Amino acid sequence: MKSLLKNFINGILTIVPIILAIFVVVKTFLFLDSIMGNLLKPYLKEDYIPGAGLLATLVLITLLGWLSTKFITGSIIRLVDRLLEKIPLVKTIYSVIKDTVHSFLGEKKSFSKVALVTIPGTEMKSLGFITSEELEGFYHPLKEHIAVYVPQTFQVAGFTFLVPKEQVEIIDVRPEAAMKFILSGGMTSKGTPEKERNL
Repeated sequence: MKSLLKNFINGILTIVPIILAIFVVVKTFLFLDSIMGNLLKPYLKEDYIPGAGLLATLVLITLLGWLSTKFITGSIIRLVDRLLEKIPLVKTIYSVIKDTVHSFLGEKKSFSKVALVTIPGTEMKSLGFITSEELEGFYHPLKEHIAVYVPQTFQVAGFTFLVPKEQVEIIDVRPEAAMKFILSGGMTSKGTPEKERNL
């Protein structure tokens, strides 16, 4: 009986992560494929090939990126950008999405520095990611502070702490390894070899 139970648990440990990973990949693929796929399907009908919508989406994004560098189309895109930033309510949603995308893909990427923050009144440490090192423009008295985002274990949510610069310790750990460590509750504490971190 113990052997049967052990094999069952081993099966769960082996199969469940594979099934969940495949599920997430398939769902993500279907979502991205549907963005342009829903427009193409009425025209292509039976000739539609799964993945064509995703390919069309990537081509469209690349084309828009190229057009944004041209004078006329770039001016139109900037005009739309300014318009969205002036419409009440819409400007808040748009600015949050824009800043988030820029933080991950822009020249000054956030979440690229891993930080250790000491919990006040204790000697306990918390892992987080530096999202902004310049807070003076947001609120002048915070000019000596840094914004640190601390994700929650087993969740997507997290907290943003404004911490004095001298109390933030930036550590040499890859952001991906730190995020995995936090989200797993420290269960993936094996770490990343130094030579991999330097690649």
